[in-house]
Amino acid sequence: MTEKEKMLAGKLYDPADEELVALREKAHALSKAYNDTVETQEDEREAIIAELLPEMHESAYFQGPVQFDYGCFTSVGENSYANFNFTCLDCAPVRIGANVFMGPNVSILTPVHPLRWQERNLYVKPDGTMTDREYARPITIGDNCWIAGNVTICGGVTIGAGSVIGAGSVVTRSIPEGVIAAGNPCRVIRPITEADSMESEYV
Repeated sequence: MTEKEKMLAGKLYDPADEELVALREKAHALSKAYNDTVETQEDEREAIIAELLPEMHESAYFQGPVQFDYGCFTSVGENSYANFNFTCLDCAPVRIGANVFMGPNVSILTPVHPLRWQERNLYVKPDGTMTDREYARPITIGDNCWIAGNVTICGGVTIGAGSVIGAGSVVTRSIPEGVIAAGNPCRVIRPITEADSMESEYV
């Protein structure tokens, strides 16, 4: 297996691999290029984001600034939106469904590092290159979710369709469909029901 194949399969891999370094450098440059534009530069933004995120639906929109590790390992469904300062370390596949709203400072972090420093620290390969040992776990956000501001989603997590994640949450375990969840670590608070309708609140 190549190092990229190992990475996407959730195995220990070498992040200093030439192919992976090239992909990251491209994504980092495209992220910066996107961040250097403003909303009125629609054509420029569309061209950059199409190259950075080839699996992003044309109706989705990222406000920027954004920062992607690879971009090509992230898919984004129709009408999804990310507010300011969206970070996505997509060392494993990241799937963002349709009609997902994400507030400012949301971070999607697939990498996982060894807990023991003896296995986590940098080391020198036979060719003299510095590297480390890491692996990654995929993240999936179902359709119609709302991810509030300052939420961090960790590797291996699936957030079920229609759920709401409260501001400032750190999501370390999967969340089922149709619930409100919040906290650090994020926990289910209750189901979302008809009683949560805005009509019930404002009529």
